Amino acid sequence: MKNATRATLLVLACVLLTPAAWAQSAAGTWKTIDDETKQAKALVQISEGADGQLSGRIVKLFNKPDAVCEKCDGANKGKPINGLTIVWGLKKDGEVWNGGEILDPKSGKVYSAKMKLVDGGNKLEVRGFLGVSLLGRTQVWERQ
Repeated sequence: MKNATRATLLVLACVLLTPAAWAQSAAGTWKTIDDETKQAKALVQISEGADGQLSGRIVKLFNKPDAVCEKCDGANKGKPINGLTIVWGLKKDGEVWNGGEILDPKSGKVYSAKMKLVDGGNKLEVRGFLGVSLLGRTQVWERQ
């Protein structure tokens, strides 16, 4: 009986520790890809708050690590992009997170946002848009 219990616990631990088990969350570190150059642009750390909302901040810039958000408004104007919160307020709604916003540090503009895990949780489709989601841009971020 002891061996059966141990075996069951071992199998359960293996299942819970597989990437598929934790891939259902968008929390983690994601590599962004520049739309124009197709090169790695930044690492974004996405975390889930106690209320279930996602937020994300840039934790590493690959090019121009000392860049500041020159075109941002308000409190973000002139702030270093490295460390800047660029995603906030996303709430889980079935297979997607939506209802939040995303900041484009290059333009300083804030857009409505939604996200969806794809490729077994290894990639994250991030869509920023104005008004209806048909008018916008989608990027695919890679889990690190």
